[in-house]
Amino acid sequence: MSTEKENTLTINDNEYKIDELTDHQKILLSQVLDLDKKIAAAKFNLDQISVAKDSFYNLLTTSLESKEE
Repeated sequence: MSTEKENTLTINDNEYKIDELTDHQKILLSQVLDLDKKIAAAKFNLDQISVAKDSFYNLLTTSLESKEE
């Protein structure tokens, strides 16, 4: 006998068995999970862009200050 843990989803303190969701609910869940991944990727990209912008800003200020001397 094997024991398998059922996949569950907890929303608003309510636990749901994924196998018991309707097809429509499974599609909605997939959309939410995909959007979570996209949000995480966007935040990751924003971090990279912010660091790059800061670096270019620092290079610019250093360049401007060296011309003043």
